[in-house]
Amino acid sequence: MQRTAGFWGVVPQEPQGLGLCTGGSRQLCGVVGACPGPPSVNPPPPQYGRSDSYRVATTQDKGGEKESPKKGKSKTRDLDDLKKEVAMVSGGLEGGPRSDALLPQGLTHSKAQEILARDGPNALTPPPTTPEWVKFCRQLFGGFSILLWIGAILCFLAYGIQAGTEDEPANDNVGRGTWGAAGPGEVGCNGGQLASQPCSPPLPVPCAWPIPGAPGPPGPPRLMRPPQVDNSSLTGESEPQTRSPDCTHDNPLETRNITFFSTNCVEGTARGVVIATGDRTVMGRIATLASGLEVGKTPIAVEIEHFIQLITGVAVFLGISFFILSLILGYTWLEAVIFLIGIIVANVPEGLLATVTVCLTLTAKRMARKNCLVKNLEAVETLGSTSTICSDKTGTLTQNRMTVAHMWFDNQIHEADTTEDQSGGWLARRGTRAPLPLALPPWRDVAGDASESALLKCIELSSGSVKVMRERNKKVAEIPFNSTNKYQLSIHETEDPNDNRYLLVMKGAPERILDRCSTILLQGKEQPLDEEMKEAFQNAYLELGGLGERVLGTGRGVLGGSRGSWGIPRGPGYRARVLGGSQGVLGDPKGSWTVEDIAARLNIPVSQVNPRDAKACVIHGTDLKDMSSEQIDEILQNHTEIVFARTSPQQKLIIVEGCQRQGAIVAVTGDGVNDSPALKKADIGVAMGIAGSDVSKQAADMILLDDNFASIVTGVEEGRLIFDNLKKSIAYTLTSNIPEITPFLLFIMANIPLPLGTITILCIDLGTDMVPAISLAYEAAESDIMKRQPRNPRSDKLVNERLISMAYGQIGMIQALGGFFAYFVILAENGFLPSCLVGIRLNWDDRTVNDLEDSYGQQWTYEQRKVVEFTCHTAFFVSIVVVQWADLIICKT
Repeated sequence: MQRTAGFWGVVPQEPQGLGLCTGGSRQLCGVVGACPGPPSVNPPPPQYGRSDSYRVATTQDKGGEKESPKKGKSKTRDLDDLKKEVAMVSGGLEGGPRSDALLPQGLTHSKAQEILARDGPNALTPPPTTPEWVKFCRQLFGGFSILLWIGAILCFLAYGIQAGTEDEPANDNVGRGTWGAAGPGEVGCNGGQLASQPCSPPLPVPCAWPIPGAPGPPGPPRLMRPPQVDNSSLTGESEPQTRSPDCTHDNPLETRNITFFSTNCVEGTARGVVIATGDRTVMGRIATLASGLEVGKTPIAVEIEHFIQLITGVAVFLGISFFILSLILGYTWLEAVIFLIGIIVANVPEGLLATVTVCLTLTAKRMARKNCLVKNLEAVETLGSTSTICSDKTGTLTQNRMTVAHMWFDNQIHEADTTEDQSGGWLARRGTRAPLPLALPPWRDVAGDASESALLKCIELSSGSVKVMRERNKKVAEIPFNSTNKYQLSIHETEDPNDNRYLLVMKGAPERILDRCSTILLQGKEQPLDEEMKEAFQNAYLELGGLGERVLGTGRGVLGGSRGSWGIPRGPGYRARVLGGSQGVLGDPKGSWTVEDIAARLNIPVSQVNPRDAKACVIHGTDLKDMSSEQIDEILQNHTEIVFARTSPQQKLIIVEGCQRQGAIVAVTGDGVNDSPALKKADIGVAMGIAGSDVSKQAADMILLDDNFASIVTGVEEGRLIFDNLKKSIAYTLTSNIPEITPFLLFIMANIPLPLGTITILCIDLGTDMVPAISLAYEAAESDIMKRQPRNPRSDKLVNERLISMAYGQIGMIQALGGFFAYFVILAENGFLPSCLVGIRLNWDDRTVNDLEDSYGQQWTYEQRKVVEFTCHTAFFVSIVVVQWADLIICKT
């Protein structure tokens, strides 16, 4: 397979024996030449698909977009330019791409080198990456870590100053899938000769380009078969798009003589002109736009940052306050610094961030087992907080899979059974006592058109082997399906060797089949197709279509005579049937009234209906192009169900930005290159793992490995569950802060011996609290978790007043009281009653005092006092741990 580069331009020239091939699926790396002029006078007939009405549009008013203060005006201006419509360009060729100056000889070697030097190689600029050392430093110095680093530095300073004071008392002074899209080599026409161009540097703008082996777009106008390209990953068209040499529209995404970088040629051949390369291609614009977007913080990151700021503020406030109070009470500044360090360490839950990371990782592993691959751990919770889901249709809501759901025959609608688990047949095969591997039902893997695959599977499962049927009825002629006739017809030999007639079968749009039939098969007998049966046919057609199913009609007839006498079937002997196929219905539309629905229900003109009364609305890309930011905001505020039809990648990005301006947490699902800017901008981007492009997977935060849109429900439940469990873990961890802080406060203010040491505080935060806090991540979901409204990030915080009052004001105080009770009991048993402890600290910690008397007059040396003090530390520590056992049970509920 050979690949091309840049944009393709089909030029209407005579084919000159280039040995062009047809068929297959080949990747294009360019776009067929642009036309700056108006559309041709006689454009080709319209083809099926969306290319005729596809629009690239963007809002004119960018007011309301948030700009990062760190970014310069030039970068903001560049991103605004990328959001505008794609303009037609001539590619720098003399005479433009429609000029006859572009002969099959193409560019000369010197001209190609000149353009290469001017425009550079045909390669997309890779996005900027964050160095690994920067990621490491962010983890090392981010969050609570900076407080611990400050405490550590102060500890070293205090230790050095203290050591110097003892020795010298007098001297007390932080896609690539897209960028690898170019192939290993390219074939171009330079100087009239076919030549292989290396990929580095690829051939630049522009060049006459024949495509041997048909790895390219449309061919010259005299080609026997019209070339077709697959633009689904870029524009969303689900059907192959026919290309032609005629410029049919000024918009490059609508004209038929342009194909795009990275799209596939599925049929035909082409000779074209490269009009843009690298970042100047449509793909390059989308890639640059996606890589240049400013991605905001995830909701869980915002909540953790808010929590860190809250705890940091409390720690710094208490530390500085008691630092100043210590100086006022007469302590030396060195002792005040030590108090400051102790208070900061006591306030910081050192193990909390590790607990949060472990909880997110465990949830990500659970989601991976359910076919949801999480790339960003913080995105685990985001899906549970999502209030708006913006979903692409092609390849996301629809998986290009169809099954036959209903069949209409004998004047009745029957439900079709196409389940692949044929349990009865499997048991029958097991009854032959064959070995188990031979008895397993065969795996039916069908590739091709979704409708054809559905029919094939239905017949295979209901009527037997299709292969045997084809061998008995060999095909002798066929008229393929096209958008004009809307039917497919084939003629086959009959099974009876004595019958020289031929069997004609056809399928297609029911109305086309009905027009060509005069009889209908009822209870195995042919009957005239009268008006009553036609009405029954139409009623069944409408009923199946009303179920959201694609409906196909089938007919058959018998032909006699030679093959040359055959014509289009119009006459007696053709029987009609209707098949209904399921194509994905989102749900019951009951209550989702649009303006038109309300007008029809009230029997009034549409203009008299207030648009705000409709819950649902449909916005076309051509209308979205002329809307300002304020108009988009009004639509988003007044309608809860919105369908944006025929939108471009830039418009999808603008829609996401509009939802975020409303304060919504936005999730975007998509599978194509055209979805990548919106996936990158959303709070959480969800890509399809099977049908999704590499670009969309790189831009997304989560990948659905089975391409099942319903897997998002699993992600929402897991996201809500992890938020609830994180609240439980934080509540459990914070309760130990109060019994860790109050000993230092009384130590400073009441001058009592230290009730709890720094080492024991670290043993609690990094030892006994870690495993119970992590165990809360395994808590099961509450029964009503999916019945709750999405979390409001402005009011429903991870750490709120209720949690603080419960952790600090209730459970924390109980732990502190339990610790002090053990502390005073230990000292009282050793002779130091509470009444004599106030003001004793200076003598207690003085190494020179070895005759300190207790409440009973007994004298204590320094070593003896420290033994009692360490025993108090142990008792205080054990008291906290025991109360934390009860706290764990409380937090679980």
